[in-house]
Amino acid sequence: MNAFLRRAAVAAAATTVLIPLSGCGTDAEPGVRLSDDIVVGLLLPENQAARYEQFDKPVIEERIARLTNNKGTVLYANARHDADLQTQQLESMIEDGVDVLIVDAVDSKAIAGAIEKADEAAIPVVAFDRLAEGPIDGYVSFDNEQVGHIQGQALLEALKNRAGADSGSGAGSGRIVMMNGALTDPNAAMFKKGAHTELDGKVEIGLEYDTEDWKPENAKANMEAAIASLGKDAITGVYSANDGMAGGIIAALKSAGVTDLPPVTGQDAELAAVQRIVAGDQYMTVYKQYAPEAAAAAEMAILLARHMSLGAAAHTDIDTPTEESVPTVRIPVIALTKENIEETVVKDGLYTVDQICVPEVRAACKEIGLTS
Repeated sequence: MNAFLRRAAVAAAATTVLIPLSGCGTDAEPGVRLSDDIVVGLLLPENQAARYEQFDKPVIEERIARLTNNKGTVLYANARHDADLQTQQLESMIEDGVDVLIVDAVDSKAIAGAIEKADEAAIPVVAFDRLAEGPIDGYVSFDNEQVGHIQGQALLEALKNRAGADSGSGAGSGRIVMMNGALTDPNAAMFKKGAHTELDGKVEIGLEYDTEDWKPENAKANMEAAIASLGKDAITGVYSANDGMAGGIIAALKSAGVTDLPPVTGQDAELAAVQRIVAGDQYMTVYKQYAPEAAAAAEMAILLARHMSLGAAAHTDIDTPTEESVPTVRIPVIALTKENIEETVVKDGLYTVDQICVPEVRAACKEIGLTS
């Protein structure tokens, strides 16, 4: 087990409730399943964001193995941003007779029909990271509206510091650009809502985009259009909903000849984003501790496969567009700037200092105290 997975196991144990491996306990439903031979179908939405295959998948696999005495099996599929492909993948897993599904939907509405088929086949479904429509049995995610709040607050603080103001928003003259996520992702709407709550009335929003498929190249094209419309010197800040798009946005700004980059937000604490933060190209990201989220999804899946209640695992519940009172786990999030890299992603084992401080940013690492 690598360093990240070892720390992930510790973090998961601290934040979730271990499932009794015997399948016994007061939460057991009639017909509780005692076998550890459980097949879990894991469907992730895309492979451009580093988190899914580098962190979520291995943590879920490790957790399933622990909870099933290494007898459980994970069938894995990545939809590569293709909602139709994900529907086919889910239906194929139903045909394969999996015991439970963990689904991170490409499109929350498009997947509903396939989830209905899983329900008809008596296969429970855990919606992972993104809320899916249809008869889901559990939901695990971060506090997504809080993500937007944190991003908006950080952008306001950066604008205030940039303007040298002592009070007020300190945004100065100019306008910000908002680069939201994909309309097909319900999380994107929650990020946007939280950000607007912080930003509306405090800054002028020059242009706002919903970025197809969350793709960096689409964000780059949108940013190029914003620069052409507003003027490169009139953009004081950029709200970017995630790190991949932030990379595209920053590339567009640099290509336009912007040397004093405006503050740009992000999300996911991708390695490239952390390096951009060290270098001063990106202002912040939202660090989401993947281990507790992935472990909670795995725990829910095993409980459901054993026909047990989610009462011990779920912190709250949520209503979806199609279901009421779905048992839910929400994981808190953290704003990451150059000031707390060591206390977050390095301390948690997500990245080592050597991974972050490549030659291109070594001097900047020394400047902020990551290296001596």
